[in-house]
Amino acid sequence: MYICFTECSSLSHLFSFRNLVAKSALPMMQNIADTMAYLQGEGRLLRAEHDHLCEAFLIMASSSGIQQQQEVLAWLLEPLNKTWTQVEWQTAYLSDPSGLTDMFADTQFMWSIYHTVTFFEKALKRSGTKRSTTAPQAAITTTTATGYLHPMSSHLSWILPPLLRLLRCIHALWAEPFAQSLTGEIKAAKSMTISEQASLLGETSKPTKGQVAPADGLLDVQREGESKENNIRNWLRGVRDSGYNLIGLAATLGEAFFRCIDGSSVILALMENVQVMEFRHLRQLMHLAVVPLVKYCPAELWQIWTANLLQPIFVHCQQALDYSWSSLLREGRAKVPDSFGNLSGSELKVEVMEEKLLRDLTREVCSVLWVLALPGLNSGLPSLEQLGPVNRIDSSLKSLESFASSSLTGFLMLNVGTALPALRITVEVFSWTDSEAVTKVIPFCGALIHLAVATNRAELRQFVGNDLFSSI
Repeated sequence: MYICFTECSSLSHLFSFRNLVAKSALPMMQNIADTMAYLQGEGRLLRAEHDHLCEAFLIMASSSGIQQQQEVLAWLLEPLNKTWTQVEWQTAYLSDPSGLTDMFADTQFMWSIYHTVTFFEKALKRSGTKRSTTAPQAAITTTTATGYLHPMSSHLSWILPPLLRLLRCIHALWAEPFAQSLTGEIKAAKSMTISEQASLLGETSKPTKGQVAPADGLLDVQREGESKENNIRNWLRGVRDSGYNLIGLAATLGEAFFRCIDGSSVILALMENVQVMEFRHLRQLMHLAVVPLVKYCPAELWQIWTANLLQPIFVHCQQALDYSWSSLLREGRAKVPDSFGNLSGSELKVEVMEEKLLRDLTREVCSVLWVLALPGLNSGLPSLEQLGPVNRIDSSLKSLESFASSSLTGFLMLNVGTALPALRITVEVFSWTDSEAVTKVIPFCGALIHLAVATNRAELRQFVGNDLFSSI
């Protein structure tokens, strides 16, 4: 007992000492930051080097509590706030997609925007506390009840609006008729990077999320010998991935995010051109942004956020996946919309990459369905033991509407425009030859069966009894 007490006491002193050191280091860190800003202003410190040093400050501040993190973020983000929120550059470059093509002519400013977006992403990663992923709704309730406020919460209202306009313009580069008016250089830049192709072919390890190759984030101006086409391609990929991830990380803050910004602006930016997205972009959008938005959205905001977000995703994915899988199974070619660039004489490689893209997107769509069935998002569903025998009279069953606020699956079934394509995907996935996708969709099938047993909705029971069981 004495040994245990001594060890606990020593740990307590250790943590106190660590916090004291971290707090005393803050003034020194601010002096260093001021020196960094001065050197950067003189052109003697690359923006990427500046960002790496700032990230180190965020890591140090994270050990000394929320208040210290807020202080550090305040003086790290203040210079970015002044430039990021300026109306002039947003009017010049983000008013319409053609403005974005003008930005590509200003290489230094283009990469400055990239570094700003990636630093925001790092700030969200490095500050605050870890949030539980097992029970998202419970986590949101707990943090709200205890008065916890993430250090980045107060900054989201000025960070997000320009980012959403930027992503919307990027998406429009693939939309007709504007896509046809692009220069040959920009059209070519929309094709895959070499590292993406290698990853699909299994020739190298998969790049980490948001990795820019070969620019690797240390580029402030166009690299000597690097073509403008490759610079634009790397920029598009880096900003897109970091932008999606930033939104997804912000969503994990719960109400601090969902209450600080208009949901319609987020949905418009992400979904406006979803029907022209390539499979690799659609997968990243769902993996990095859509899944967290669905997982952490408060139940009272499901109608505003979740229904409007999932309907265009499910409608488009059901049609796109059905077409590509039918083509693959009947003709041996997936026929995905992705552009691979100039790969003449490499038809076999294209076929391999197309099938990999199709399987990746299929699994990601099924992952979204898996999230809809999470126990933490369906806490209102009674257990099968509580429901009693299956042959009980229908008058003892509840209406589907009674589960709409406590079961995300139940809520989804009430929104016909979202439910129908989701149910079609659920049935069709059993005819597609991908066991991993089937594994991911099974929990959603279970939630549908559970809901059919608990409610008196005849259409749902008919779907489960006929379509779903027949497909399985």
